[in-house]
Amino acid sequence: MPTLECSQHLRSTSCAAIALPSYKFVACHLSVPPAVFLGLHTRLLECCARCLVGAPFASLVATGLCFFGVALFCGCGHEALTGTEKLIETYFSKNFQDYEYLINVIHAFQYVIYGTASFFFLYGALLLAEGFYTTGAVRQIFGDYKTTICGKGLSATFVGITYALTVVWLLVFACSAVPVYIYFNTWTTCQSIATPSKTSASIGVLCADARMYGVLPWNAFPGKVCGSNLLSICKTAEFQMTFHLFIAAFVGAAATLVSLLTFMIAATYNFAVLKLMGRGTKF
Repeated sequence: MPTLECSQHLRSTSCAAIALPSYKFVACHLSVPPAVFLGLHTRLLECCARCLVGAPFASLVATGLCFFGVALFCGCGHEALTGTEKLIETYFSKNFQDYEYLINVIHAFQYVIYGTASFFFLYGALLLAEGFYTTGAVRQIFGDYKTTICGKGLSATFVGITYALTVVWLLVFACSAVPVYIYFNTWTTCQSIATPSKTSASIGVLCADARMYGVLPWNAFPGKVCGSNLLSICKTAEFQMTFHLFIAAFVGAAATLVSLLTFMIAATYNFAVLKLMGRGTKF
């Protein structure tokens, strides 16, 4: 039951205080009965419950995963490329012409990373908004499965774009594994040099050849590092940091791929619901 609590100088006027579990509405000098405020509170809770039930949880999870993956891939990938550039010019080649093309490729990839980060953050926000548009919260407020032809076309567009992005990013994910493979082979060779008892080959013939992976041209000199010199490189903080940054970029690419697959499944399902059960025809 509502409790009436008015100060003594307002006792002659209509003043009411409604005790609620979490807070108190105070209505003074109003002709509206206190029960109206209870009704507004109940309606507010019902509205919040409908929004929570119809929230696009799949799109929310995919958006968070997409932002995390893209940030990890772009940030770590950018710094890993910078570290690779320093390692090449310090240990594997003394002639700038040998790695000039590699430097240009690295700088081009870094600019692409800037654009990739901006695009995915914008596209992730658009997909999240589209997820809210095609969920039960909107349908419960405006009517079951009411949509427009424009809305259906927009959902179909997002499905097609997301599918194309998933295929492209699958290639990016595969390419991001290449530097991890190269650095892992180099690190494995260093482990063999550090523990010669585990290998039958001579330490002097255990090398890391950048030319073998196409990083440097075959006429680059020296192009490779062997034996104890290679072991000293592997022990540097620069090599260790670059190796771990490439691993982190690979994990970020994988997280982004999972988020795109989630987006594609959610967008396809939403479009199918709107296409099969929608009955609105107005623009």
